[in-house]
Amino acid sequence: MSQPFAATASLEDVTESIIFPPGDIFSDEPPLESDLHREQIDLLIRLIKWWWRDRQDFYATGNLTIYFSPNQKKSEEFRGPDFFVVLDTEKKDRKSWVVWQEDGKYPNVIVELLSNSTASVDKGLKKQIYQNTFRTPDYFWFDPNNLELQGFHIVDGQYQELVPNESGWLWSQQLGLHLAVYLGKLRFFTPDGQLVMLPEEEANQQLEQTNQQLEQANQQLEQERQRAAILAERLRNAGIDPKS
Repeated sequence: MSQPFAATASLEDVTESIIFPPGDIFSDEPPLESDLHREQIDLLIRLIKWWWRDRQDFYATGNLTIYFSPNQKKSEEFRGPDFFVVLDTEKKDRKSWVVWQEDGKYPNVIVELLSNSTASVDKGLKKQIYQNTFRTPDYFWFDPNNLELQGFHIVDGQYQELVPNESGWLWSQQLGLHLAVYLGKLRFFTPDGQLVMLPEEEANQQLEQTNQQLEQANQQLEQERQRAAILAERLRNAGIDPKS
């Protein structure tokens, strides 16, 4: 007589025996540390997607699980970077990043947001994994509370600390952008030093420029009106009717 199923196989065994269809493995990340962390992640994602809005060859996301088990098991090897970008891949929504379903690709850029509970891991174990297993070329960490920012780039298989430029910005070779703290947030800057803006920031900037142009035009009109009034007064003083 066969034994009950529960006695012969654990739930974990059953889960491990399931062959997940491509794209059918869900992310399994814990809640974020704070609103600051959530807002910072959302900001980075929105910025890079807007900056590269005409590109279809990248994937950018945050707080999403990366499954990378060599045995293709979702419970063995996984990490959930706070923000990461994969280049030369299809731009589409995903439930998680499963390395063996993505042609073996790992992130090109990773940003971890530090907190009291994660800083030691982000600076130690995760850095080691991103260097030795992921081989992620650019790795940064940022603390939304004290604004600590540090970056690394792989050279000969080892992370070398990035040296800030004269403005204190760190260069991401993979993104072709600088990373820097601006108004208390981690932001991107172009190679020529321009802030990468959100669409609403661009709209506000254009509105401000338009308002400035209108103000300049009004000032020029006022100056012309004053010059015309002075000329008319001079003509009247000379006995000439300026209206004739």
